Amino acid sequence: MGYVVRMQKVDRPTNQSFYLSFPSALAQALEVVKGEAFEWLVESKNLILLRRTRQKKPANLKSARKDRA
Repeated sequence: MGYVVRMQKVDRPTNQSFYLSFPSALAQALEVVKGEAFEWLVESKNLILLRRTRQKKPANLKSARKDRA
């Protein structure tokens, strides 16, 4: 499932900025915390990746442990 967001542009007398909103449901699912750092990676004009600068440890899922045994 994808999340559609719209690019916002803010024109100021000294500069202009572009903003994207990060959907709350997605932030909660990824356990994003306030102030966490991310970086943008441009793969092409149609594909941009967003990556955490510090990796989170994967959650310990009971179903994952059963599959390994």
